[in-house]
Amino acid sequence: MDVYEAVTSRRAVRAFTDRPVPQQVLERVLSAASWAPSGSNLQPWHAFVVTGEPLAQLKKRCAERLATGDSWDEPEYEMYPATLASPYRERRAEFGRQRYGALGIARDDLEARQRAAADNWAAFGAPTALFCYLDRGMGRPQWSDAGMFLQTVMLLLRAEGLHSCPQMAWAKFHRTVAEVLSPPAELMLFCGMSIGYADPAAGDDRIGRAPLGETVSFIGG
Repeated sequence: MDVYEAVTSRRAVRAFTDRPVPQQVLERVLSAASWAPSGSNLQPWHAFVVTGEPLAQLKKRCAERLATGDSWDEPEYEMYPATLASPYRERRAEFGRQRYGALGIARDDLEARQRAAADNWAAFGAPTALFCYLDRGMGRPQWSDAGMFLQTVMLLLRAEGLHSCPQMAWAKFHRTVAEVLSPPAELMLFCGMSIGYADPAAGDDRIGRAPLGETVSFIGG
């Protein structure tokens, strides 16, 4: 698989089979991903890869919290601006329309939307989850570095025939994740990522992208 194919075939998969991901594949992907760029080579990310019983325990604890109506944890960072200006507001609305429309969920069916959202904390059935932490002392540039690392991981997973879904949703249950992973106190959970083999029966719910002219300007030449 060449780089272009890896990029264009990557999507946020939200339905996985329970086929295990070989440990050696994960090690190969993460070893190569360590070459992702970072300012002054800080490599500010710390990843936890969770499988087997620890992941089952984490899913169980999250399901129990959801079942009791437990509120989300106090946020440790702002996921989105409080007010989204155009065109970002429209893009987010279009994402919701396509995402829930593919599931046959009406816009006003809040209960069904909540059930669909709850799949995040079951890792969409994936047998492997990666959790990306950053040191609390890091700034915005280092968060950008973490994004480049995560994108590199996702592209390498495609090269291995795997799929993934990056999920900031895990940060909403960061206390529960910490109960299972026991990360050092100085680390903050940025996001999780479900990893596995896509369930072919679920179909492709890829969300479209803005036209190039909306996001890129060519100057000169």
